Amino acid sequence: MGKKRQLICLAAAVAAAAILLTASAKKSGDVTELQIGVKYKPESCTLQAHKGDKIKVHYRGALTDGSVFDSSYDRGDPFEFTLGNGQVIKGWDQGLLGMCVGEKRKLKIPAKMGYGERGSPPKIPGGATLIFDTELIAVNGKTSGGAKTESDSEL
Repeated sequence: MGKKRQLICLAAAVAAAAILLTASAKKSGDVTELQIGVKYKPESCTLQAHKGDKIKVHYRGALTDGSVFDSSYDRGDPFEFTLGNGQVIKGWDQGLLGMCVGEKRKLKIPAKMGYGERGSPPKIPGGATLIFDTELIAVNGKTSGGAKTESDSEL
């Protein structure tokens, strides 16, 4: 009877710890899985981002306390990279797939799909959930109207 009681107490303690951890994560704004919120989607979606596409994205990255750690908007220069090739954090490689040119998304990225337990000092602490407001500007040098972006046009 003593062992049975110990097991019941242990199970109750584990359940209580799980509830506390979940409540703690929710309270601080941390997430355990990638969350994608579409904030704006154009009526017509003629260009979509797929794995292997070279895309241009404007973004603002913040921590759950609201402090901004980076912003292409502030620099006036969207970030360009190849989607799905591991050039960026996993949360971006997955969270921007299927996005339309002109679409705006909010990505809530768990640490495991961001910078992990090491973080990216000094601005991003270890274990941080990252929140990105993103806007897809171009796919393979083309904007929504099919026009090439300035940097890709021939002079």
